[in-house]
Amino acid sequence: MTRVVIVGCGVVGAAIAYELSQVAGLDITVLDRQLPAQGSTGAALGVLMGAISQKRKGRNLQNRLTSLQRYNDWIPKLEAVTGRRTLFNRQGILRLCYGNEDLSFWKTLAELRQQQGWPLEICDRAWLASRCPHLNLERVVGAVYSPQDRQVDPTALTLALVQAAEQNGVQFKFNQMVTGADTSLSSEQQSCQQIYTQNTSLPTDWLVIAAGLGSTPLTAALKHIIEIRPVLGQAVHVQLQKPLGNLTFQPVITAEDTHLVPLGNGHYWVGATVEFSATPAELAPDRALLEALMQRAIAFCPALAEAEIVRTWAGLRPRPEGRPAPVVERLSNFRNVLLATGHYRNGVLLAPATAEQIRQMVIGR
Repeated sequence: MTRVVIVGCGVVGAAIAYELSQVAGLDITVLDRQLPAQGSTGAALGVLMGAISQKRKGRNLQNRLTSLQRYNDWIPKLEAVTGRRTLFNRQGILRLCYGNEDLSFWKTLAELRQQQGWPLEICDRAWLASRCPHLNLERVVGAVYSPQDRQVDPTALTLALVQAAEQNGVQFKFNQMVTGADTSLSSEQQSCQQIYTQNTSLPTDWLVIAAGLGSTPLTAALKHIIEIRPVLGQAVHVQLQKPLGNLTFQPVITAEDTHLVPLGNGHYWVGATVEFSATPAELAPDRALLEALMQRAIAFCPALAEAEIVRTWAGLRPRPEGRPAPVVERLSNFRNVLLATGHYRNGVLLAPATAEQIRQMVIGR
């Protein structure tokens, strides 16, 4: 048996475990210093912006679209094998456009997406008024509707992936901090042979680092640091007495980088801020930015002014320093250490594509 150790059980680590659990001949163990989905995954809205991404081509776009396709297959399968219901909004994403935006860009992109098999619809104010009567269209000149984009509950998804992988024989060890590793040098490449926690040691043929912000100290222990920096985000969970607008049309609505995410029964997420700091120690939720976020949401959806705030949250996203996100590759000079980290704001979106990339590396393709 080939022994695989995955460090990190957010949505990316859980997706990799589930994907690899379907490969014969692998003995898989997942380690995390806390319970699943407690890090960046627990501070995500799960908005899957694939077709509506402004990227025209390239690997990042292909990974986004691959993930969307796989989610359409994954969710019903996971629900069937686990008995867990996962909130999965199939009603698409609606992006409002304002007077300072160039609609010709979106029309050109819609033509390209049509050729790629991912339709985008350019909507005028009359269409918006009939489908979304709850919106304030005073400054809106039109919208882009992506019917094939999605939204998923990241925590419920992660727990379903863990359960499905466990049913396939994967071992999960939570509240286990990695404390060290044994390495050896063969020819010009190193190999990680053993992983240590405070309670045990695990021999490994493949080490997959999917620990988000915890990836930097792990790579430092292997003497090849990959710098992952935290970026803070805040969001608000609100409740209204009744759902907004048309009950048969409840897409995610985004405007000026503010998302309104339906959760059912009059519940919505409003998010999320993007907060940088010179040093991680200085990162703390800025209440003024959260209030500005709510005011932007109320500006395009006035009914939110009457909403009850159920809770607010703040969480950290892992952003690679000095390079594009994410980092999915072999750790330099190591034969058997794979990185699947630094997904920044797209961890949930890219989890299925990342899992597929790691599977291909492990099985040697």
